Amino acid sequence: MLRSLVGSEMCIRDRFLALMSDLFPSIDAPTVDYGVLEQAIRADLTANNLQEVAFMIEKCIQVYEIKLTRHGNMLVGRTGSGKSTAWRTLVNALTALASDPEIKDDTFQRVRTSVLNPKAISNDELYGAYDMATMEWQEGILPKIMREACRDETDDQKWLIFDGPVDTLWIESMNTCLDDNKLLTLINGERIATVSYTHLTLPTKRIVENSVVAGTINKKKKKKRIKKK
Repeated sequence: MLRSLVGSEMCIRDRFLALMSDLFPSIDAPTVDYGVLEQAIRADLTANNLQEVAFMIEKCIQVYEIKLTRHGNMLVGRTGSGKSTAWRTLVNALTALASDPEIKDDTFQRVRTSVLNPKAISNDELYGAYDMATMEWQEGILPKIMREACRDETDDQKWLIFDGPVDTLWIESMNTCLDDNKLLTLINGERIATVSYTHLTLPTKRIVENSVVAGTINKKKKKKRIKKK
């Protein structure tokens, strides 16, 4: 699973594997056999008239592994690189396995997705805002979706897909939701806590160095250094 956390860039992976071989020279990293999950991924690719390319199957499995470790994930890659295909194929595969009575594995659960393009609407429509004329609170789209997902007590996984460019205009309010606090804080003082079966996915082309997401990553690194001292 660690190999899926270091990224898909070849240079990063080579350095990681070299480091692991230096730390554990007598141990070979085993290849995980996902068996029925890989079969379900291949079946869904075929059903959607897509080729069973090893690269795409690997990406689907990487998304599955990363979902087991973090509640908020970013899928970084160029347009047309297969980000949407990867998570959609994984959703269909997990749902198919969960619906199969012969598969008795609790790790495979149905997945319900809510896809939202945060750049297609204004921040007030996304998060909510006060009506300046009446001073009444106008509910935003995201709080409504998250509240409904968190109130659902079924075992289904709820994935919120923010399918759009990531910039500081809208991601700033997601800072506490993506970090370990797992809270969506609104300007009216309301806080919505995400639950264990709620996951956030942000497919994007790149992470800008001065963005809030990059700031969150750097903040976590600084906290780890302080704890070490």
